Amino acid sequence: MLKQTLLSAAMVLATVPAMAQTEVVIQYPYGELFNETHKQIAAAFNKQNPDIKITFRAAYDSYEEATQKVLREAITKQMPDITFQGLNRLRALVDRGLAQPLDEYIKADKELEAEGFHAAMFDIGTLNGKVYALPFAISLPISYYNLDLVKKAGGDPNNLPNTWEEVIALAKKIKALGPDINGLTYVWDITGNWLWQGPVFSQGGAMLTEDESKVAFGGPEGQFAVRMLASLVNEAGMPNMNQPDMRAAFAAGKTGIHFTSTSDLSKVTEMIGGKFQLKTHKWPSVAAGKGRLPAGGNLGVVLASDPKKREAAWKVMKFWHGPEGAAIMAKTTGYMPPNKKANEVHLKDFYIQSPNHYTAVSQLDLLTKWYAFPGENGLKITDVIKDHMNSIVTGKRAGEPDKVLADMTADVQKLLPKK
Repeated sequence: MLKQTLLSAAMVLATVPAMAQTEVVIQYPYGELFNETHKQIAAAFNKQNPDIKITFRAAYDSYEEATQKVLREAITKQMPDITFQGLNRLRALVDRGLAQPLDEYIKADKELEAEGFHAAMFDIGTLNGKVYALPFAISLPISYYNLDLVKKAGGDPNNLPNTWEEVIALAKKIKALGPDINGLTYVWDITGNWLWQGPVFSQGGAMLTEDESKVAFGGPEGQFAVRMLASLVNEAGMPNMNQPDMRAAFAAGKTGIHFTSTSDLSKVTEMIGGKFQLKTHKWPSVAAGKGRLPAGGNLGVVLASDPKKREAAWKVMKFWHGPEGAAIMAKTTGYMPPNKKANEVHLKDFYIQSPNHYTAVSQLDLLTKWYAFPGENGLKITDVIKDHMNSIVTGKRAGEPDKVLADMTADVQKLLPKK
C-alpha cells in the first residue's frame, strides 16, 4: 500500500511543470576585473530569484568595444537584455533609442531609498530628464600622498592640503628635496577629458549650456581650471609625463603628490609594496554647495524592450546595484559602489581596515555624470580639449592660460551640432 502511494505521488510530481524562468542575458566589460564579481552576484541573486535565469555573454574587451558591439547588435536585434557600459558612453545608446528608461520602476518602488539608492546615483544615468542607467562600479578623482616625502618636506600628514594653493605650496617644498624628486603629477589626459571636467565641475561649472548649444566652460569655472593647470606647471614644476610613467614614478617614491582616479588605488598600492606610507585624500578646492566631481567607471543599462523581459531585467538591476551586489563589487574589484547602504552597512568594517578606499566614498555626495559631448563631433571635441591642455602641460602655452581657454572655447563651439 505504501509503495503504491509513493508511486502515485511520484507520478503526480512528474506531471507538475518545472518553474517557468525568464532568461536575462548580461554582458559587461573587462573580464579580468569583473568576471568573479558578476559570478558572485549572480549566485547571490539566484538564491532569492529562482524564476529568473542569468546568462552571461563573453566580456567586452573595453568600453569602446562595448558601445560599438551594442550598436552593431541593434541592427540584427541580438542585443543583450542588460549591458554594462562606460559612464560616458550612455549617450550613444540613448540617442539611438536603445536604452530603456527606468523611471516607471523607480517611481513605483518604495524600497529604493531604504536600500541605499539616492538622487546623486540616479543623476549619473539621467539624460533628457529620464533615468536610463544605474551606476555600478564607480571611481572619483582623489589625491595620493607619499607621507614619507610629506614629512621630509615639513608637511603635516594629519593635515593634508584642502586647496590648490596649499597643494602647490607643499609640492614646491617636496620638489626642493632633490633633483630627482617631483613635487606633484596630475593625470590630465585621462580618457574623455575627465580631469578637465573635474576642476570645472568642482566650481559648479558645466561643459555646455543646458540646451547644449553653446560652450559653458569659457567663464570663471573654466578660468579656475585652466589657471590651476598652468600653476601646476609654472609654480609646482610638474613634469610632462604620460600616465604610466606618472604612476611608476609615484610608486617608486619619486613623487610627493599624485592626482588621478581612485580606481588606480589597488594597482598603485601593489606597486608601492611597502616602500613608503601611502595616504589618499579628498579632491582640493570643491566649492561648497555647488561643487561636483565627475564619476568614472561603468553603469548598467536595460536594453530589453519586451515588457516581461524588462520587468525581470529591473529586478536584476535592483539587486546588482543594491547593497548586496554593490558590496560584492567593492570587495572583488576595489572600485567604489555608489549605493549608500552598501557603503554604510555592508562595507563598514572593510573601510575601517582600508581607510584609503574610504576617501572616494566620503565624496559620494559630490557625484555627477561624466559628460559626453553631443553630435557626430563628440569624440573630436574631446581631442581638441586634450590638445589645448597639452599645450599648457608641455610648457608651450603655460604662460597664457586665459588665451588657451578662449581658443579652446572657440574651437569646441565650432564643432557643436547646429541648432
